[in-house]
Amino acid sequence: MSGPQVEAVVDLDAFAANIAAMAACAPSSALMTVVKADAYGHGAVPMARAARAAGSPWLGVATIEEALALRAAGDTGPLLCWLASPGADYASAVDAGVEVTASSAAQLAEIIAAARVRPRVQLKVDTGLSRNGALGEAWTQLAAAAATAQAAGRVEITGAWSHLACADEPAHPANDAQEAVFRDAVDELAAAGVEPGLRHLANSAATLSRPSAHFDLVRVGIAAYGIRPDPGMSYSTPLTPVLTLRARLAHVKRLRAGASVSYGHTWTAERDTTVGLVPMGYGDGIAVAASNRAQVQVGGARADVVGRVCMDQLVVDLGDRPAAAGDVAVLFGPGDDGEPTAEDWARASSTIAYEVVTRLGGRLVRTYRGDM
Repeated sequence: MSGPQVEAVVDLDAFAANIAAMAACAPSSALMTVVKADAYGHGAVPMARAARAAGSPWLGVATIEEALALRAAGDTGPLLCWLASPGADYASAVDAGVEVTASSAAQLAEIIAAARVRPRVQLKVDTGLSRNGALGEAWTQLAAAAATAQAAGRVEITGAWSHLACADEPAHPANDAQEAVFRDAVDELAAAGVEPGLRHLANSAATLSRPSAHFDLVRVGIAAYGIRPDPGMSYSTPLTPVLTLRARLAHVKRLRAGASVSYGHTWTAERDTTVGLVPMGYGDGIAVAASNRAQVQVGGARADVVGRVCMDQLVVDLGDRPAAAGDVAVLFGPGDDGEPTAEDWARASSTIAYEVVTRLGGRLVRTYRGDM
């Protein structure tokens, strides 16, 4: 491996195949590819372009800033954002053709007041996740405010949506309950005189497992990147992880039995062994919790992470195999060649694979392969 010392290689063909597979799960619904949080650590702008090229009609992001960054990079298609505090730059978002979300009558009023042209707004109802969205009487107030503003020509309501709390547990009773609340909320909105527009509830897990929740659009996030919403989920749709994280060993040395490694000496060699220095650490998004628990692949074989993960580096035990500085260590990838996966690192770090990929950053270089 020449080139970058630390590299995240992103397979755009696998990404496109994942999007096509998810679209096939909901053939009567439009598909939104979610590229928030720098496309789950994969790089927002290139992944957004690849999603459009793969046929995704919609993109979704959390913040206005994320949406405007995509517009600045040349994206012009349907784009929704949904997380904004009071005082957000709604005017710039609306001017850029971004659809924004209102979770309360007060937020809708702020959007309308800030916009220089008639805004396109989607309404979010809290169906039981208890995060953003209007709940109960607040939804009734939001529906009434939307009806009044739309009748006056001050806003265009383009959608109504919510988010599931337990979709990665398909049998969880909250799924039925939330879907029922959502249907009632949409009916209430229509009764108030507002055509709901695009109705959407399903995330990746519900797209895979809950056809009744597909409605007019499905929002595909982690599954587009080839990572299962939950390792315990069972489904037949093929998904391929699109990111391979690898680094060139910075140093290789022989240690005597009894030598200890890294801060705190939390690992001590029980035998003479060879260790390799991987130039990645928590400054690049590698969890300290993976210390003494995770594995990498070097020379086609697994090697344990030993000692505490540091800010810039971690150490792996190579045993007696031949190795040299510059050899490739694959931290995780699709797993097709025996390398660890993001899910393996999630287990080692006592977290979820979403976090493993999303927190990647620091000094790594992203390389994109395939069609964009």
